[in-house]
This record gives sequence, C-alpha cells and structure tokens, in this order.
Amino acid sequence: MKTKGKLIYAALLIVILSSSFACDNNDGYSLNDFRISIATVVPKGGQSYSLLLDNGQKLWPAAADIYYSPQENQRVFVNYTILSDKMDGYDHYIKVNDIWDIVTKPIIELTEENADSIGNDEVIVNEFWIANHYLNANFSFNYGGVRPHAINMVQNLQYVNEDDHILELEFRHNSYNSHSDRLFNGFVSFDLKPFREEERDSIPINIKVKDWEGEKEYKLMYRYNEMSNDKTEAAIPNITSSEYR
Repeated sequence: MKTKGKLIYAALLIVILSSSFACDNNDGYSLNDFRISIATVVPKGGQSYSLLLDNGQKLWPAAADIYYSPQENQRVFVNYTILSDKMDGYDHYIKVNDIWDIVTKPIIELTEENADSIGNDEVIVNEFWIANHYLNANFSFNYGGVRPHAINMVQNLQYVNEDDHILELEFRHNSYNSHSDRLFNGFVSFDLKPFREEERDSIPINIKVKDWEGEKEYKLMYRYNEMSNDKTEAAIPNITSSEYR
C-alpha cells in the first residue's frame, strides 16, 4: 500500500479543544498562530463562503493560501489564522491556511435493494457525538488498499421500536472483502436535520454497530437548538477520505 500518498500529515495527531486547537497560548492574533477546527461551509455566491463552527461562531475568510470551491453543507477541517475580532456580523475575520473536506452524507434508508452495497462488516467506533445538526463518527476500519470502503449510517425501518420518537440507526461498513487486519482511522458527518419534528425540540437516537467483539449500541440525544454538546476534545484522523466514502 502506498501509504505516503494517502495520508494527510501522517505524523500529525491534532487534538481539538472546544472544537479547535491553537498552536500556542498567545491571546493576540499573530500571523504565526493557527487553529484547526471542524466547520460547516456556507456558500455566499461564486467562490465566496463563510464557515460556521460547531460552537456557533461565524468566520469570514478574508484571505486564503489555497483555492477552495465551496459546496452547501460541506463539513470541513479548516486550518486558519485569526485576523480580527467581531466585524460585519462575523465573530472573526480569518486567513485560511488549508482546508480538507470531511465525508458528509445523508442518513439513508436500508432496503433489500441496497443492503448488499451497504454491507455489514466490522467497524470500530471510537466516538459518536452531535454538533451543529450533524452526527459525527470517529471510527477505525481494516483498510486493505484495494478499493475505497463504504461507510454509511442507515435507518432500518424493519426494526420497530415501541417509542416511535426514537431514531433507530445502524452504522454500516462495507470492506469489499478486505482481509487486512491493519486499522486506519476515519471521520464522517451525517446530516440530522431531516429528522427534526415540529412538536419537539429533541430526539433520542440509538445506533447499532457491529465490531469484532459483536454488536454494540450507542445512545445519543439530538437537541435541535444546541450547536455543540459538552464535548471538549476529539482526535482528527490522519487518513484522507480517498480510502472510504
């Protein structure tokens, strides 16, 4: 496997503190400082865009070192330098040093027609959490270097819960018969907005996952009016999205 060409900063393990990581403790806005945060892209027309952080802060890219073509509701890791405090309705003007797309997908219905392509191979969940209307998954999978694996969150309507307000989901992995026992990390975001109900302000979520120890279940609460949960740190995976989709 040609690892070098498929890893982003392979030696880099970034920890997000309150959804971002600063390279030092300087409270000033030095051009030598940077942060790396998870954000959602908000296109503004043409190639212009703003960024909405999971804590609700709005960033305006006043400068950039790279070209980026914005897509609506695309989740990203963004490396940026703060240039100013609040201005023109934004919490900060920033310079974008680099930006990487996160695999961002809808939650799909599991059917007889798509069951084979979705698969049900083992996958390790390192963490689930909800922020800014997205269900985020930090996971590990047995990539063998042959073809990109399929990662999906599905709603299995064949499973009936006595409480019809509980969203029953399954985190699915198709390894395409990979026999590798070497694990790589991945990160994916799933859009929860279609599951909001007008009469409610939250919805409980149960997620089933099949890993090498058997089936596990995770319980979360999706609160519509909460930008970010109490999560304060997470590891950003160092593998590109070309290994899974």
